[in-house]
Amino acid sequence: MHTRSKFSLFITAVFLVLSTNVISANAQDTTTQEKAKQVWQVLDYLAVDYGAAVQNGVIVSKDEYGEMQEFSANAEKQLSELPKTDLSAKLVAQAGKLRNMIAAKASPNEVGNQARSLAAEVLKVYPVPLSPTQVPDLKKGGALYQANCASCHGAAGNGDGPLAKSLNPPPIALSDKERAKERSVFSLQQIISHGVAGTSMPSFAQLSEDDRWAIAFFASTMSYTDADRAAGKKSWTENKSLHNAVPNINALTQATESGLEKQIASSARPILAHLRSEPGQLMASNEDSLALAKKRLSESVQALQAGDKANASRLALSAYLDGFEIAEPALAAKNKELFNDLEKGMGAFRAIVNRGQLDEAKNAEQQLQVKLTQAQDALTTATDDPLATFLGAFTILLREGLEALLVVVAMVAFLKKADRRDVLVYVHAGWVVALAGGVVTWAVATYLVDLSGASREMTEGFSAIFAAVVLLGVGIWMHQKSMAGRWQAYVRDKLSSALNRRSAMMLFLLSFVTVYREVFETVLFYAALWTGGNGGYMLLGMGAAILILAVVAFVLLRTSARLPIGKFFAASSALVAILAFVMVGKGVAALQKVGVFEISTIPFPQIELLGIYPTTQTVVAQMLIVMIVIASVIYNIRSAKK
Repeated sequence: MHTRSKFSLFITAVFLVLSTNVISANAQDTTTQEKAKQVWQVLDYLAVDYGAAVQNGVIVSKDEYGEMQEFSANAEKQLSELPKTDLSAKLVAQAGKLRNMIAAKASPNEVGNQARSLAAEVLKVYPVPLSPTQVPDLKKGGALYQANCASCHGAAGNGDGPLAKSLNPPPIALSDKERAKERSVFSLQQIISHGVAGTSMPSFAQLSEDDRWAIAFFASTMSYTDADRAAGKKSWTENKSLHNAVPNINALTQATESGLEKQIASSARPILAHLRSEPGQLMASNEDSLALAKKRLSESVQALQAGDKANASRLALSAYLDGFEIAEPALAAKNKELFNDLEKGMGAFRAIVNRGQLDEAKNAEQQLQVKLTQAQDALTTATDDPLATFLGAFTILLREGLEALLVVVAMVAFLKKADRRDVLVYVHAGWVVALAGGVVTWAVATYLVDLSGASREMTEGFSAIFAAVVLLGVGIWMHQKSMAGRWQAYVRDKLSSALNRRSAMMLFLLSFVTVYREVFETVLFYAALWTGGNGGYMLLGMGAAILILAVVAFVLLRTSARLPIGKFFAASSALVAILAFVMVGKGVAALQKVGVFEISTIPFPQIELLGIYPTTQTVVAQMLIVMIVIASVIYNIRSAKK
């Protein structure tokens, strides 16, 4: 067998192994989420119902107490079977402590606190989606409740349905105010989804996710009165400080009345009565635009399942552009790692949908739902920490500014070296106009219109590719001149005519496009970072970055002035070739996000600093740049020898 054939087989085998591992990992993640949900449900059930089994250290219901013992042992066993992490042993130990507390007939308050604390830790270690992807329809939830639940729980939730007397244990009374204080909407949704082992409560997994959330929200309101709802609406409207206690839909689904009382005292009951009855109050907020991304992802999978691949692709793109992209600058400023994971995951999801792979799409969607929930938490709970604001403003400007600075400094150094200072005005005019354009962009984006995700990515993508093409041409020309010699004669006889008005305008355009692209992105990041209380720290970070950029520019200009002109052109050609490589990668990646180019993911590292992304399209574009550079170098060397 030929060596090339053996190598091809080896690469194919490696790719198949990697693909199999990825699919296996996705399946394991889905299974882990389901197990984690079941553990959480058991712990929540213990926290709510233990008081019906033990009072003042005495068993008041043997059946209930036996159930509590069984459930605590089950939780400990399931935790030990979950995938191992650094905190697995701690979770199992806490579960053992809970089981011992129940065996010792500890107070309901102690057991409840231990169970809730452990449940919260389980969700931190094994994250799962905690909220609906669209506003729950409580009217539909009420109809579904009457059709599926009223026969046991009663039409009004009093636990007195026609079948109630024949059931052991009897169905819970959803209208019971004391028990309802300990129950969250998420716990109800989990019970509806999975049922409760050892009871007559069945699973309603046959209903859609949206329908189960609708029933859960409706059931969560059955212990409230119209007076509670009216009082809650009045307080929510008049007292904005209450919004910090329940900042988004994710917080609402997890909140219990008893837990919220620790934050807002007597306001907890009316506030939950209002928000659970009108959850759109939170999901419709602009700051929770990620909810739209979650909804579009779910709709995309549903469309793919129905065989509508074109609509599934459209919805997958909408999830990014209309949902995630809006919150992208704020998330990148506050949690860069999570931002990178989501951006990469969104691209991978679109690629999977475009290939029509339903099972893989379902797994990818579930993982993205979890990460989007984490992003919602990051955006709503992040505080205006002065140090974080300073570092965010500093690193953003330094990172974005260096690329533009290198291009502008290379042009300035070249013109000075060629003794064409009269053309410097075009370069300086380019970056000055770009900065002014950035100010206009900030004003427009802040006060006039919301820049769409598509507009942003198209601007970044096409400007980066334009800059890459121009830089590549300049780099090839510089390398050619570095090989030639007799520089003084060239500068004296040729440069004056070579740098005519047209090429001077091209330098202006290159300076403008390169700087504006970076200013455009920086402005959007700063707009997301700015709040009333942290403006000063943001300005300090920006000032520090500007100072360092000025020092870098000074050093580069001084260093280039001392280089012999041949070495200067050789070094400059290498620099602009690298920048062209970086920019074409970033440009193609930006246009992939808006659907201009397809996304074909490959097992390849992502190095954002170099514009390297794990897709076939970006890698091919960058390899094309490398091939052009290599071909031009070979040609220039041969020409110089002749």
